[in-house]
Amino acid sequence: MKEALEELYRQAEAELKAAAGEADLLAVKTKYLGRKGLLTAALRQVSQAPAEERPALGRRANEIKEMLAARIEAALQDLAAGRKEAALLAERIDVTLPGRGTSPGRLHPITQTTREICRIFAGFGFSVAEGPEVERDYYNFEALNMPPDHPARDMQDTFYIEEGVVLRTHTSPVQVRTMEKQRPPVRIISPGRVYRPDSDVSHTPMFHQVEGLLVDRGITFGDLKGLLAAFLKQIFGDETVLRFRPSFFPFTEPSAEVDIRCVMCGGKGCRVCGQSGWLEILGSGMVDPAVFENVGYDPEEVTGFAFGLGVERIAMLKYGINDIRLFFENDVRFLDQF
Repeated sequence: MKEALEELYRQAEAELKAAAGEADLLAVKTKYLGRKGLLTAALRQVSQAPAEERPALGRRANEIKEMLAARIEAALQDLAAGRKEAALLAERIDVTLPGRGTSPGRLHPITQTTREICRIFAGFGFSVAEGPEVERDYYNFEALNMPPDHPARDMQDTFYIEEGVVLRTHTSPVQVRTMEKQRPPVRIISPGRVYRPDSDVSHTPMFHQVEGLLVDRGITFGDLKGLLAAFLKQIFGDETVLRFRPSFFPFTEPSAEVDIRCVMCGGKGCRVCGQSGWLEILGSGMVDPAVFENVGYDPEEVTGFAFGLGVERIAMLKYGINDIRLFFENDVRFLDQF
C-alpha cells in the first residue's frame, strides 16, 4: 500500500506541473483531495493494512495530502497574483505624459451682458437697487397706475402665487419700493429676473430685465433721450442709429419706444427686423404724476423718467443669437463661445 500512495503522489505532482490554469488546478484538487478523491479513498484503506504498518502509512498519507494541498494553494495564489499584475499593467499611467487640461468656467452671456449694462449706467451715476421676485400685486401693478380693472394688465400675463401675490412681471416694483424709502434725487437701475407665461423662440417664462429711474427737479424728456442715446452707442457701437416712437405705458406719460437700426442687415431689411430695417430695443417715458403721488412725491416739484430693457434681447442682438432658448439649455458648445 505504501507503493500505491507514492504512485498517487507522483501522478498528482505530474498533473500539477502540467496544469495550464486555475480550472486544471481545481480539477487536480478535486481528483485527489475531494470527498471522493483518490488520496481520500487511500486514507480510508489504511485501516485495512496490518496493524504494525498503519501508523507509518497514516503519517505518510497525511504528509502527501498536506503537500498536495499546499502546492495547489500556492499555484492558485501565483495565478491570482499574475492576474492582478496584468490588470495593473493594463491600467498603468505614464506619469511623463502631459496632464489633461481643465476647462475654466465662464460667466454666462446673460451675466456678462447684465454686468456690461450695469457698468455703463454706473458711469452715468446710477446705483443698483434690488427687490423681491415674489411681489405683492400692489407694487407690481397698482402703485404703477394699473388698478385691478386696468386693461394694461393684459399686456403682462402674470403668474399668481395666491390672492394679491405674484411673480413680478417687471422690475418696476423696485422703483416704487425705492421711492417709498428715499427722497429725491433718485438715480437707480434695477436688474433682475422677471416672469411671464410665454414661451417661443423669442420669449421664455423667465427672463431678465434692467429698468432705470431718474427723479429730480427739472428732469426733461431731452435728458431721457440723451441718456439712452449715449447708452445704446456704448453697448452697440458709436455708429448705432436710433429713433424714438410714441407708445403707451400706464406708468409713464409721455411714453416712447426706442428702436435701433438693425444690427444684422444695417437697415436694409432682413428676417430678424421683419424687413423694416429697425429693431425695438427698449421702452421709456416720463414718470406719470400718479405714480409720484402713490409714493408721496410732489409732481409739482419733481419730474423724472423711467426706462426698461430686456437683457436677453440685448444679448441676442449684440452676439447674433437667433433663439432665446439657447441661453437656458446649458449647452457647453454654445456657452464656450462667450
